Amino acid sequence: MNGFGVHTSMWTMSWDADGAARAIAAATACGMDFIEIALLDPASTDPTLGRQLLENASLPAVCSLGLPKANWASRDPEAAIEFLSTAIETCAALGATALTGVTYGGIGERSGTPPTNSELDNVARALETAAKIAGQHGLLFGIEPVNRYETHLINTAKQGVDMIERIGADNMFLHLDTYHMNIEEKGAGNGILAAREHLRYIHLSESDRGTPGAGTCDWNEIFATLAAVSFEGGLAMESFINMPPEIAHGLSVWRPVADSAEEVIGQGLPFLKGKARQYGLI
Repeated sequence: MNGFGVHTSMWTMSWDADGAARAIAAATACGMDFIEIALLDPASTDPTLGRQLLENASLPAVCSLGLPKANWASRDPEAAIEFLSTAIETCAALGATALTGVTYGGIGERSGTPPTNSELDNVARALETAAKIAGQHGLLFGIEPVNRYETHLINTAKQGVDMIERIGADNMFLHLDTYHMNIEEKGAGNGILAAREHLRYIHLSESDRGTPGAGTCDWNEIFATLAAVSFEGGLAMESFINMPPEIAHGLSVWRPVADSAEEVIGQGLPFLKGKARQYGLI
């Protein structure tokens, strides 16, 4: 998980033969160092084909997901473990290096009240087991805090760190996202500082999930603080151009965030790489 990567949502949310081939070809053409696969339905994924396509392109991969409602860890940790176990096995079979994302819950999971001790106990139970299984497959296992409109469980870097330190698994890491940090943190830099040694991965998303550099995220603060903590992990572009209705609902995205993937990549990638060079991250 090093260098610049891109989430497959830029081109597809389906990791079938067509979607995988299209996303890998596009990411390779853009000169990406790795690709982040949206592993929304791991049981139906063909990892053998996916691995062959990735190896043919010499393109490393990371997988990410959110839990389906039937497998929300806060309600049913055993169901979450079952889903995550399948995802981990698929991730390993693809040849990916990590499974990350909203591994602790659903995208759009909100109870209407703050998380209870019982909910957090259930989440910790599921994540502890999942991290152990991931470790057995040689995988890193991440959690991504997301904003209050997408979950009530883990919204900030500190909450994510608290959960990781509670579990104490060596292969767990924190995965931040500038879009969510722009909503939840008292300055993105403070979130990065709170994450410190646990931070191995970050989504570089604009304030409206559109083209980086065209919104209100403070990119100088973000990159300066990443440099200050000697960040050496993955820098992944994430902009939701192609989404199935159920994902759009969970993310509350009701309109196009950019005209095209070409706009996001063509304008956003040079902008982000320029900032990374400015602050000595690449």
